[in-house]
Amino acid sequence: MNKSTKTNQTSWDIFCRVVDNFGDIGVCWRLAKQLHDEYALDIRLWVDDLNVASKIVTDLDASLNRQQVNGVEVCLWKDDASFANITPADVVIEAFACELPKLYIQHMIAKKPIWLNLEYLSAESWVDDFHAQSSVHPTTGLRKTFFFPGFTEQTGGLIREQNLIAKRDAAKAQMKRLPSIQVSLFCYPHAPIQSLLEAMTESMRPVECFVPTGSSLGKIAEFFGLTQIKVGNTFKKEQLTLTVLPFLTQAEYDQLLWCCDLNFVRGEDSWIRALWSANPFIWQTYPQDEKHHLKKLDAFLEKYEVQADHVLNEFHHAWLDAEISPALWNKLIAALPTLKTHAELQTHKFEQQADLAAKLVIFTKNKV
Repeated sequence: MNKSTKTNQTSWDIFCRVVDNFGDIGVCWRLAKQLHDEYALDIRLWVDDLNVASKIVTDLDASLNRQQVNGVEVCLWKDDASFANITPADVVIEAFACELPKLYIQHMIAKKPIWLNLEYLSAESWVDDFHAQSSVHPTTGLRKTFFFPGFTEQTGGLIREQNLIAKRDAAKAQMKRLPSIQVSLFCYPHAPIQSLLEAMTESMRPVECFVPTGSSLGKIAEFFGLTQIKVGNTFKKEQLTLTVLPFLTQAEYDQLLWCCDLNFVRGEDSWIRALWSANPFIWQTYPQDEKHHLKKLDAFLEKYEVQADHVLNEFHHAWLDAEISPALWNKLIAALPTLKTHAELQTHKFEQQADLAAKLVIFTKNKV
């Protein structure tokens, strides 16, 4: 489907609360842009924190409550009363169970839009059964459908723009191989960062590590014996050279993932962008009680066809629940050529499935 193709539900509202810094708004902004660009839909994105959103949504003016950015109308989600005169769209997406404003829901009673709860991504097997299941709102009688992104045909798919793979391949064709290992590091601050960096200093090959500015900088500063570090700083210790990058746009972050030999990513948005990079990556799941995040990791590694005794499995579990030794780091580095081949095969496998935006559009058309 191209931009000239319209669905019967041409207006869509996407509601997003900024919960985990940039992850939620990152996914919602990618989806909003894709639905507008590829399906010619009128998209209104409601965000409760425009200051944070402006880091992701380039050209966004956080002082304006309503504005057009790249064809998407971005609106400040204020208190319930601010929705007194807002007419709901044809399709309403409640991203990540953010709970719609009560007054907005009341307006939905007359219009009866298609109401979707876009859930967090998981590779767990139960997602297949719960995807596209619905429930009736207790006071309005409106039906809400739970839309689960996922890694199988029975789920809502993975977010991926139609031209992403071609852009990636064209960019990679221009890249030159370097003697050093190129690594990007984006992680939560509770990761065993210092043991990873220490292992990198004893690497069998020189390592160039690129760290986008963020919450992990404190731990990195401690490793180099400093109280703080800032954008543009470069540090060298034995085999490791580390550079602090500025905050990257989504397009710039894609480029970083494409050019690195190994990517450390976290949460949801950077995880899937690393998958589409077709390069080896280490995923840090968001921590949960009773270590349920380890179950999420194992479910993904199974979908990614990683055996229990494989170095990729061993390294992931050490990164989430232990420390990184120099021996384990060098074991991973020695396996990089085969990991690269594996990443390319797995990425190609998931590329064959319909993407999240396409499945959303197909679902709403079938609801007519």
